[in-house]
Amino acid sequence: MVKQVGLVPAGCQPWNNDVVAASGDRFVYCATMAIYIYQLDKKFQEFKLVSIMSEHKKTITAIAFNPSNKDILASCSADHRVIVWDCDQQKILAQLENTKDIPIGIGWCFHGNEAVTFTSRRGQFFKWHYQNPATKLMTIREVTGFSSDVFIFRWHPRNTSKIVLGHRNGTLSICHIGGKSYKHVCAPDENSDSEEEDPVTALEWDPLSTDYLIIANTFGTIRLIDSNSLNIIIRFIMPSVASQVSSLSWIDSAPGMFVTGDAKTGVLRVWSVSRSSPLETIRLKQTGIHALQAVCSTVTSSELSSELCGISSNPSSSTQAQPPSSIKNPHFALPPAKILCTFLDGGVGLYDIGQSKWIFLRDEGHIETIFDCKFQPDNPDHLATASFDGSIKVWNVNTLTTVYISPGNEGVIYSLSWAPADLHCIVASTSKNGMFIWDIHKSKVIKRFSEHTKGAVYSVAWCQKDSKRIASVGADGYCIIRLISGDVLQRYKHPGPVYGCDWSPTNKDMLATGCEDMCVRVFYIVSSTEQALKTFKGHTSKVFHVKWSPLREGILCSGSDDSTIRIWDYTQDTCIMVLKGHEAPVRGLLWNSEIPYMLISGSWDSKIRVWDVRDGACVETILDHGADVYGLTCHPRRPFLLASSSRDSTLRLWSLNSLIQPIEINIIAGKPWSDIIGTVEAAMDVGNPPLLAGRVSKDIKLELEQPNNKANMADKKLQLFSKFFCQPRGTNNLWELVSVVKGQDETFLSQHYNQGIMHRKHLLKFKMAEAQELEMVKMSKSGSLGSSIKEEKLRKAAQAHIRVGNVQRYCELMVELGEWQKALSVAPGVSIEYWHSLAKRYTAYLLKDDKKEVIPYSMATGDIETLVHYFTSHGQATDALLASQVACDGLQPNPAPISSVTKCNSTTEPSATHLQLLNHSAQHLADWYFNNGFTELAACCHLAVNDCESAVWRLIQGHELELAVSIGTVLGNTPKQTNLAIEYLSRRCEHLCKWDLAVDILKLLPDPDLLLAKCCARCAASMDEINLLHSRAGLPSLEECTHQAETLKLKLDVFQCVKFYLLSTTPELGLEIGLQEVKGQMSKPRWSVDSIFPMLQLLGCIRSDKLQQHKAETLKFELLCLSAYIGALMAIKNGYNSLVGYLLAHARNILQKTDLHLSINDTSINDELTAWRSVEKYRDSRSNFDLKAATLSPEVIAIYQRLIERAGVDEELRSLGPDCMASSNLPTHSDIHVSCISGQRTLGLAYFLEDGKSAVSPNEALMWAKVNPFTPLGSALRINPF
Repeated sequence: MVKQVGLVPAGCQPWNNDVVAASGDRFVYCATMAIYIYQLDKKFQEFKLVSIMSEHKKTITAIAFNPSNKDILASCSADHRVIVWDCDQQKILAQLENTKDIPIGIGWCFHGNEAVTFTSRRGQFFKWHYQNPATKLMTIREVTGFSSDVFIFRWHPRNTSKIVLGHRNGTLSICHIGGKSYKHVCAPDENSDSEEEDPVTALEWDPLSTDYLIIANTFGTIRLIDSNSLNIIIRFIMPSVASQVSSLSWIDSAPGMFVTGDAKTGVLRVWSVSRSSPLETIRLKQTGIHALQAVCSTVTSSELSSELCGISSNPSSSTQAQPPSSIKNPHFALPPAKILCTFLDGGVGLYDIGQSKWIFLRDEGHIETIFDCKFQPDNPDHLATASFDGSIKVWNVNTLTTVYISPGNEGVIYSLSWAPADLHCIVASTSKNGMFIWDIHKSKVIKRFSEHTKGAVYSVAWCQKDSKRIASVGADGYCIIRLISGDVLQRYKHPGPVYGCDWSPTNKDMLATGCEDMCVRVFYIVSSTEQALKTFKGHTSKVFHVKWSPLREGILCSGSDDSTIRIWDYTQDTCIMVLKGHEAPVRGLLWNSEIPYMLISGSWDSKIRVWDVRDGACVETILDHGADVYGLTCHPRRPFLLASSSRDSTLRLWSLNSLIQPIEINIIAGKPWSDIIGTVEAAMDVGNPPLLAGRVSKDIKLELEQPNNKANMADKKLQLFSKFFCQPRGTNNLWELVSVVKGQDETFLSQHYNQGIMHRKHLLKFKMAEAQELEMVKMSKSGSLGSSIKEEKLRKAAQAHIRVGNVQRYCELMVELGEWQKALSVAPGVSIEYWHSLAKRYTAYLLKDDKKEVIPYSMATGDIETLVHYFTSHGQATDALLASQVACDGLQPNPAPISSVTKCNSTTEPSATHLQLLNHSAQHLADWYFNNGFTELAACCHLAVNDCESAVWRLIQGHELELAVSIGTVLGNTPKQTNLAIEYLSRRCEHLCKWDLAVDILKLLPDPDLLLAKCCARCAASMDEINLLHSRAGLPSLEECTHQAETLKLKLDVFQCVKFYLLSTTPELGLEIGLQEVKGQMSKPRWSVDSIFPMLQLLGCIRSDKLQQHKAETLKFELLCLSAYIGALMAIKNGYNSLVGYLLAHARNILQKTDLHLSINDTSINDELTAWRSVEKYRDSRSNFDLKAATLSPEVIAIYQRLIERAGVDEELRSLGPDCMASSNLPTHSDIHVSCISGQRTLGLAYFLEDGKSAVSPNEALMWAKVNPFTPLGSALRINPF
């Protein structure tokens, strides 16, 4: 199963008005064709993308939340559809299709029954009772007959019969259902300098009045109007005639105050109805604001401060706003309001105007179709995208953030191609502006080409074997080959527009093209003729793309509007394969650079397909894009990391490892090179398992065979191939930390090491160096100290110094900046005892009001625990870890009098308290990364504080098993965790039906006998095949196992007897003996899960076909019931709380359907289930629980405590929490499935059970399989999600 490992969401569209909305702890915005839903994660104090809803097939025009139900959202779009959504379940509640005109606005009407209302641009107004499908669509006769287009409308929140509409000509229409209406009133002031219309861009009813409303027109007119008298109450004066108001919103937490967004300058203005000029002007971004909404407060201000503030330092999401200009009224305090903003560049953010900072900011996404994407050849962690929105963006795939953005707007950009080697240039083709070369380092266009005289240039290709040559094809029917100097080498005329071109990877003089005439042509450019060397016919519609195979000389493929892909053999002049499966025109094409038969395609049917061209089979279909798939590219150094781009405006990363998984396991198992790397011919043999045949794998082999790598070849091999197969984010960082932990030479650390998670011994060193570098701005000759750039750098330097305990330097820098109050307040932390106590009291005061100035004062007083608590509660886990390290290194200010102050660079050992604080901070940061799907970075946090065991545990929990085994093996000090990862990896081999490989993997363990026996017991095959597997595992044959079991039965060695019976031809005898042993243990008055689970685990290995026999029916149900019940106890022990209730209910359900005689019964399980669910209600969002605070009966508490006592607690696992498969948090566009365990929708891909319909989340499947071997459906089949 191909797994999504990265997602860059689309930006917010900038062309319709009502494209953002907020409700409760959720906000949404509209991309062009999808609705993005962000939810507040209260545990980590940040907003996360939880859903992408993409049923609309054309541009979404408006959205609106139901005021009476925070989960219900209505949307309309240019596809003539209106949809009502349940955001919580991500499902459609109702939809209306084929509206007469395109709906441009939507709202909720509560006049009479609850209904959705929408209007077209011409002003036809409709009312839809979506909850009653039989009700016809109604028109509202009072709201019709307008002479100017409708731009926006709002129902009155209290007077449900009243509605106001804003028009293109700047007027208002105020209508009353069943009453009098005023149409086209309150026209804006005429603009004598312009004949343009001044449309209404925003209007809102005053929440404190039944009559007042505020209106904004495009050219800066803002008025408060009495809707009854139609008088202007106040006219607000914009500070500049160039200002354009794009949107406005009332601030619910500050009566009489509202905010406006400037479409020109990205300025947010705060206003009060008591004065005509703005109270405050805040520049948020350079780009203009498109839409905004003040987020309604659903909790108290103190709760808001703890839940919504300070997320900006988390590695995910925020950027500090530019310093706001001074407040015009020095006595005025900004309200604690949160403003949801979207910008013309697609950016989306939630800004806290009271705290003057972003709570959330994401501003990198494209706002239109991404036509192409390509990795940079010499810096493969850079990925470029070309979009319809006129920009090229270069992304760092480790962080999924932009590193370069092309200057200006080039119109529609169809294609791009990187220059070879280290030229750092991109050539791109456009719809109207020809081609251009962009130097990303100089950030400017250095060359333009205009040889295509008319129409679009559809494709461009920079020759990777000759950096002077660039090919392009376009609507004019030409393929043009030119030098970068501009000299044209060849012009090849085609019968129609040419859409695709590609240079041969083996011959720098050979080029292929795809044309509208349905032909593929191959040109030899050093030939004097203008005719094609070869022409291939076969497609029945235009050819859009062509691609040469990088591994098979003379082989190329073509994708067509006839929905097929054809494979051509240039040497044989023939089509050797036709790939059918897409249901719409084919667009993206890509050959894998390591597996010669793997071809990947993208289509207008929104699907990505992976093909095996040896037999034409489609081996994988990816459904997660919401629209046409155009761009496909693979990482140059990680060939199984795929990137794709689409008309849904998203950029996605995929791991293809599952398609070639045996290769990496072969490497871990120590298999010979012939099982890993082969020739192209060997790899193309259908009878062979997957083999690597590309340049990168061969380079790794050559490196490992160097004499200097002979001593540690095994470890080096694991490391290099781990980087080869794993996704980039965190893997390199993890291996560098492994080298630090092992004490290797630090000179070999990469230049990017200090940009990731550093080891604790390097943390302060690099942070101090960073502070000193920032402070060097004082030495600059240009400008004065008062310049904003220098001030900002000095401020950053001061903050860096204070975070590493250098308080005196902080004070000096603050003095230089003129902030004496801060310097004087912090200074006592360096010298006077009295001022130390005074500063502590001031710290307490600051904490009470949740002021961010608490950071320097806490550090000055040496109150690290308070500081760590502040950072943690505000989501600033990275800073919490740094502060903890300061304490451990003894670099925090000494709270004692000056006479006993220690040296700054103390070499004393950190106290136990400070070490505990450090580990807690590392744990918290690891939890944050893990919860966000970044398993490798979570492991890095643990390695940073030398917690190797937790690092490997994290990798196991994130299901990165190959990486866990590799890291654990190289570290050499985590035997328990590494052995468990090896066991799970062998289960993965079983899932792949690679039983021999499963046995070989288990042989890596120091004592594999029991696990080898379990593996062989599970294998359902012919007797000969099973005996061969037994022989490979060093076990007796089936018949010998029977004899061995009978001998052990006489010796009363029950466990070994059961084991050998399970390995024999009569495993049901072992099942009967084992169940008797389990029932005997459970009949004792005091028993624990540790005395039962090992035997049940062994019994769970019985072959499934034996359990299906009629004579074993009673034994089967006993095994299923006990496995579910003991599995519930194991879930408690491991911290898998979400599974406990369902496992208990599952055991009870089996008991109710069968007549079993067990020590557990329906009543006892029901009591335990009731007690568990009653107690779980008191667990908070952070998984904390106080039994004493729960108002429960003594009987319920006693039953709950008995459950806990029987289960025991694995502190190590419980501290890490439930499993979370890496990247499983990424939402998809696929069908939504509801888990049959939790009843909640699955986020990301679903794991389907044996009936093909029931589904659970991958995380639930993993945790279930670790405590209960049988599926939740009770079919006696095993579940193996490994």
